[in-house]
Amino acid sequence: MRIAHVIPSFYPAFVYGGPVKSVFQLCCYLTKLGVEVRVLTTDANGRKAALGVETGRETEVAQGVRVRYCRRLSLDAVSPSLLALLPSYIRWSDVIHLTATYSFPTIPTLLLCRLMHKPVVWSPRGALQRWEKSTRQSVKGVWESLCLRVAPGRMLLHVTSEEEGRESRERFPEIQTVTIANGVEVPELKTQVSNNGTLRLIYLGRLHPKKGIENLLAACALLKKSALRWSLAIAGAGETDYLKRIRGRIQELALSDYVKIIGGIGDDVTQVFARADVLVLPSFTENFGMVVVEALAHGVPVIASRRTPWARLEEMGCGLWVENSPASLASAIHQIAHMSLREMGQNGREWMEAEFRWESVAGRMRQVYSGLL
Repeated sequence: MRIAHVIPSFYPAFVYGGPVKSVFQLCCYLTKLGVEVRVLTTDANGRKAALGVETGRETEVAQGVRVRYCRRLSLDAVSPSLLALLPSYIRWSDVIHLTATYSFPTIPTLLLCRLMHKPVVWSPRGALQRWEKSTRQSVKGVWESLCLRVAPGRMLLHVTSEEEGRESRERFPEIQTVTIANGVEVPELKTQVSNNGTLRLIYLGRLHPKKGIENLLAACALLKKSALRWSLAIAGAGETDYLKRIRGRIQELALSDYVKIIGGIGDDVTQVFARADVLVLPSFTENFGMVVVEALAHGVPVIASRRTPWARLEEMGCGLWVENSPASLASAIHQIAHMSLREMGQNGREWMEAEFRWESVAGRMRQVYSGLL
């Protein structure tokens, strides 16, 4: 089986968050199942940065995963060379797996697949979900209408959670959806670095307004008035203007002694989680949240907001699922500080082993491809 992934940005463009990592890992595990995988993408690594990769030919970034990086000329993914290569990749493939929605490659890929009678698995990766500060909604509505007009007959919408599926069906009720969560590699558990009596909180992910980081900082301002000993590390990359805004907020709230921004960490999260006691994900909207499965796989409990699809954290005994308000987040941090973090961490690892291993996730995706054929 030959699968071509078309995605506006790809490994190691971690500035774009979880989808870059999850699509890369999916490709790696598909090849272990005997699937031929090629990826067509750009060299984008943020609005103004580019990856230092070869753009003149295909390169093998992992065993069996061949990637053609095309030079990005503007915005996040405008690339004439990608457009020129697209027909040959579609012709080669049995199924096209398209990732992203409001992106340069989306409409050309859907249209060419329709003209060339190729089936499509389309992963919006949360783009069809909305929150109160979602921008350009009328423009997005026009874009969605165009997508429907040019879409091929054989197409499935791949969502990573029931919540994403429900919101995506509101926008595309005509398209059948299939729910397949992202996977995770469960590592050998390394010894945690001692916290010396301080509860070490971590936010890890893309730095973006929809992630609720400012609510978390406001919660930290409340914690500062309590007797709890704590610290917060903010790890991840984002646009320069938003990073300045976060730094300014830390100064305004007099949190510099408690909160540190440690920047992007690439794909090696093991050392970061070895120095963390609790992950906090306070997003306003989240289709999945790769960082949650990564934290749990490393034995780190999680506090997640109710706008993320992680209600089962409490059922599985490995975290808290709370309202995304400063008061609720601060209360949850106080609560989890007095719970058995070691036991919760072990519960989370066992859950990841049972339900989220990449081997089974890739197998389910391969079945979806086969079904389209």
